[in-house]
Amino acid sequence: MSPLFGKSGMSPLFPFDDMTQRVPRRPTRPVPAAPPFGKVLVANRGEIAVRVIRALHEVGIRSVAVYSDADRDALHVRFAHEAYPIGPPEPLASYLDIERIVETAKTAGAEAIHPGYGFLAENADFARACADAGLVFIGPPPEALEAVGDKVRARQMMVDAGVPVVPGTPPLSGDAEAVAAAREIGFPVLLKAAAGGGGKGMRVVRGEDQLPSLLAQARGEAASAFGNDTVFMEKFVERPRHIEVQVLADAHGDALWLGERECSIQRRHQKLIEESPSPVVDDETRTRIGELAVRAIRAAGYVNAGTVEFLRGEDGSFYFMEVNARLQVEHPVTEEVTGIDLVKSMLDIASGGRVPIAQDELTMRGHAIECRIIAEDPTRNFTPSPGTIRGLRPPAGPGIRYDDGTYAGYTVPVYYDPMISKLIAWGRNRGEAITRMARALDELRIDGLTTSISFHRKVMSHEAFLRGDLHTGFLEEHPELLSLGDDPWLNEIAVIAAAVAHFRRLEARSARGAASAGNSGNAEAGWKWFGRRGWRP
Repeated sequence: MSPLFGKSGMSPLFPFDDMTQRVPRRPTRPVPAAPPFGKVLVANRGEIAVRVIRALHEVGIRSVAVYSDADRDALHVRFAHEAYPIGPPEPLASYLDIERIVETAKTAGAEAIHPGYGFLAENADFARACADAGLVFIGPPPEALEAVGDKVRARQMMVDAGVPVVPGTPPLSGDAEAVAAAREIGFPVLLKAAAGGGGKGMRVVRGEDQLPSLLAQARGEAASAFGNDTVFMEKFVERPRHIEVQVLADAHGDALWLGERECSIQRRHQKLIEESPSPVVDDETRTRIGELAVRAIRAAGYVNAGTVEFLRGEDGSFYFMEVNARLQVEHPVTEEVTGIDLVKSMLDIASGGRVPIAQDELTMRGHAIECRIIAEDPTRNFTPSPGTIRGLRPPAGPGIRYDDGTYAGYTVPVYYDPMISKLIAWGRNRGEAITRMARALDELRIDGLTTSISFHRKVMSHEAFLRGDLHTGFLEEHPELLSLGDDPWLNEIAVIAAAVAHFRRLEARSARGAASAGNSGNAEAGWKWFGRRGWRP
């Protein structure tokens, strides 16, 4: 197998067409301290692969990208020092092919593999295959992945460790057992797949008559998504807030919690907006749930970065939900308020280093919000909207961070998660963070496909969001956020489109020599006016 790029030179696939700037294969720059590894393969794609590659370059580590046939022109491929093909677009034959990825890492001479999030990030077999091949898996050990990956086992582990859990059951064996358990717990109840995550295999059951069919649906979806149809039951917490705690743990016995993130705005159990700190968590509560999170990961023998997720009831009670044994999509908001680079911390810990600070040295500064920009149409039940990005203008300015893996001319493939970028805004307080996010969303332009940008604009000005009145059913409670409604930016586009059509009619009349009072204006001057406003046809 030969790399797409070698140790020198630029990509032959990197003209970027109509773009004027090129991103060269930058040599590894010297840094003050010796890097933890010489070369690391990033077993992922999209914005998270770009994020990890940037961290590798900052600390002087050579980066290796892998790509499917659908990602040959992807940005992470172009940013890495070397890039290798790993198969067809379908994830099972490329990004989920453990043997192929491990063999590629060995061929490239990599010492370690960073899995990003998704794909193989929480796969114990992958972590074990890395170890067997003499590669460092930049994440928790396989035993910890197995311990927290099975939700039933993890739940019992938390009970034994004294971490509060939602009332629930062991794995369900049949309809009769499920009915008896639901009667004891009390409706509504939540059916959950024992393996996996991302909302797959989850069903809310509000009455006994619904239970048999929803149990069959949950089992079928779990088997399809994870190859395991095991399902268990929990009490469904009404109007809960989804609050999670970022943790770091090293092999020397030190563990650190890094504050919490509020992730309550979701669709189909998939997060859309995250922020840190939570509007309802005070210092005392933050310390309490942080200590619970550390207790949880210690019970699992956990090492490296992870997230302990909790549900918060309306009465203020917190219940353990699960451990995400990887870097989270929303990790930037924690980085912005703590000043700690989580990817670099993962590299240090994986190479035998320690957590970056002591717990009493943690300082949280300001407030950060993240919007996941996805190629979906919120007005059509978040229907996927893949396509080619014909124009891209990222936002900038004070307190703004834009993590992405795209460019103008890039085609968003249909095979993978529709998230294309993340927009993060930091402010001295929540109000300033919201104001900056609203301004940045107004600046952000992604032309050629439908995205969630207009939805995020609406949320930033919604009264309930401004009050911090959040829960996981936020969108169901506020369906107006998913309607076309009135969007000032879309209105501006409509005005511009009408004006363009008008000027084109004037130009056509002028070309025919049909001068009249209606075309006495200067069409060229009109085009310049639109140009000054930053619009291009």
